[in-house]
Amino acid sequence: MLEIGARAGQSTPMTDPITPKPAPDQANDATTLLTAWKAAQAKLKTGRIDSPAIDARLLLEAASGASRMDILTDPYRVITDDQLSAYEAMVERRLKREPVSRIVGKKGFWKIMLNVTPDVLSPRPDTETLMDVSMLAFSRNEAFEAIDLGTGSGAILLALLAERPAAKGVGTDISSEALAVAKENAANLDLNDRAVFLRTEWAAGFGDASFDLVLSNPPYIPTDHIATLDPEVRDHDPHLALDGGPDGLQAYRDLAPEVKRILKPLGVFAVEIGWDQGPQVKALFEAAGFTDVKIIKDLGERDRVITNGPDPRTNPIPKD
Repeated sequence: MLEIGARAGQSTPMTDPITPKPAPDQANDATTLLTAWKAAQAKLKTGRIDSPAIDARLLLEAASGASRMDILTDPYRVITDDQLSAYEAMVERRLKREPVSRIVGKKGFWKIMLNVTPDVLSPRPDTETLMDVSMLAFSRNEAFEAIDLGTGSGAILLALLAERPAAKGVGTDISSEALAVAKENAANLDLNDRAVFLRTEWAAGFGDASFDLVLSNPPYIPTDHIATLDPEVRDHDPHLALDGGPDGLQAYRDLAPEVKRILKPLGVFAVEIGWDQGPQVKALFEAAGFTDVKIIKDLGERDRVITNGPDPRTNPIPKD
């Protein structure tokens, strides 16, 4: 997953496209941004870590306070012993398969940067398919009410509100710790005047036909599959945000009638699914009374979202 950038969902190269300037004559063996980065990259590659160059750079930025542009334009800047020690400790954590987002405490999603903690799911580019649908469903200056069910870090709701300045929204979660993270992210993004976060189970307590847009990324991993996940997910994401019950579909059984209840008659819903769950989840939402339910593919051409809204793969997102 792309850690930072304008669109986290775009494809990520396996090597970092930084070509530093030629080395100047150096009078000593001081560690520079470039030498530290290259050494860490080699360690991560030997440790069979995906995207070692990118991970090494992101950790170097966090440890040294340097930006990506600094590494590009001033690669021979000397880093301090304390910075090097911090960097090496971060690299060791990554070698143990701790995700970069957990090590640095931040994760990019869509066009925003979020704080993440062990209490929330680290947002992934697949989830940005929900944003693709939302951007088509509501124009930039349109006023509407949205709800994000199981909000976690607040990623989906806050990315939406950052793009749609006339919109307001609610994020719900049963985890008080997750809600604290979401509220902090809203404040950091100056969105706390339009985002409210409440502790409740899915949409419990909300009135019928309350929202124009309902979004959710519920847990959908079958319980006995969790042990087979990559260590970055299995050991570092909260199982509450992963476990979808014996067949991975329990959250959708709970959500479908609730989404139907709280959605306005002409409203749009979009719910993330596992890549192999499209037909089953589609059937659950049709059984709840929805028509024109579509399965939307992500950028990897895998089934990723169930919606009654527009399909971004056939309707390009307008520039506004």
